[in-house]
Amino acid sequence: MSSQKINIAITGLGFGAEFIPIYQRHPNTHLYAICQRNKENLDKTGDAFGIEKRYTDYDELLKDPAIDAVHINTPIPDHAAQSLKALKAGKHVACTVPMATTVEECKQIVQAVKETGLTYMMMETVVYAREFLFMKELYEKGELGKIQFLKASHQQDMDGWPNYWPGLPPMYYATHCVGPVLGLTKAEAEYVSCFGSGTIREELHSFYNAPYAVESTHIKFRNSDLSAYVYRSLFDTARQYRESFEVYGSKKSVEWPLIEGKPLVVHTAKRPEPEIPEEVESPDYAHLLPEPIQRFTTGGVYDTDEHQHLSFLQGAGHGGSHPHLVHEFVSALIQKREPFPNARQSANITCVGILAHESAKKGGEIIKLPDFTLS
Repeated sequence: MSSQKINIAITGLGFGAEFIPIYQRHPNTHLYAICQRNKENLDKTGDAFGIEKRYTDYDELLKDPAIDAVHINTPIPDHAAQSLKALKAGKHVACTVPMATTVEECKQIVQAVKETGLTYMMMETVVYAREFLFMKELYEKGELGKIQFLKASHQQDMDGWPNYWPGLPPMYYATHCVGPVLGLTKAEAEYVSCFGSGTIREELHSFYNAPYAVESTHIKFRNSDLSAYVYRSLFDTARQYRESFEVYGSKKSVEWPLIEGKPLVVHTAKRPEPEIPEEVESPDYAHLLPEPIQRFTTGGVYDTDEHQHLSFLQGAGHGGSHPHLVHEFVSALIQKREPFPNARQSANITCVGILAHESAKKGGEIIKLPDFTLS
């Protein structure tokens, strides 16, 4: 890596605050500015981390010529509009998931990246979690053999979450399970078929006119013999928080534990039956990162549970992914290459969930995704 420094601005300081010290310690970034509408909270965060440049108005932030890139951590409905504004203002964009809430918004972002030549990366945590990196390492070394099938889930109890969350269709927020099944082989989805199952309580139906407790989707990969299966639940389904990812290969398969905190299970073909499964603790991959940010793979920004963001707590620290996400985004900018996932890949991952819900409303009808490589 060069000694180049990139000026980063973070907007949205709930979950977004988790990334502040990572950018402050990365050797190629300067955490230049922060943005939040609530000035009291903005100043509290700015004072805590020693950040002088502060904005309560996102549009004003984008006018600042010193800012090279914006990391967006605002509520989901704002992602697309804020990403497009940033790209049009000449800023690179890292955006928390999902990319957008409609297929058309995804198309607009892909087109804006093409027109501006700027970088866009959706900051999908699971494809940089230690468990995914472990399976990726096995795959790239050939230890899994031929990949035959992939499966993932994201189950969460969203009762009590504010704003737009009540009654949210499960597949509208599906990137945490779609990302890894597509990400292992860098595949893209061609079409989906999804079924809704069960019913959430009636007072939640009106928000999105969506009654399903669980949505389960089959994904057919483009130009591949592979398909994957993903399922989501958000309300009225008893389950400990789970973001699981499983891969089945001809030589080895890896399955997620049923209970959070337990080891992965690696199955090795052709062994005596009792010896096929083996519990394996996923190694940490901090060694892939610059030394100053390695510690963030095993700890959050804050020291006590009451200060940690709820998504971080329920997600078991997101598998140590945060510094990997930052490093991938920054490395892509320094090396003038596309990050993973880039705009096209992010659009494909996001639209799987959007169109899966449409499929569920149509009784599982097959729905094709746009080919974003043609955008």
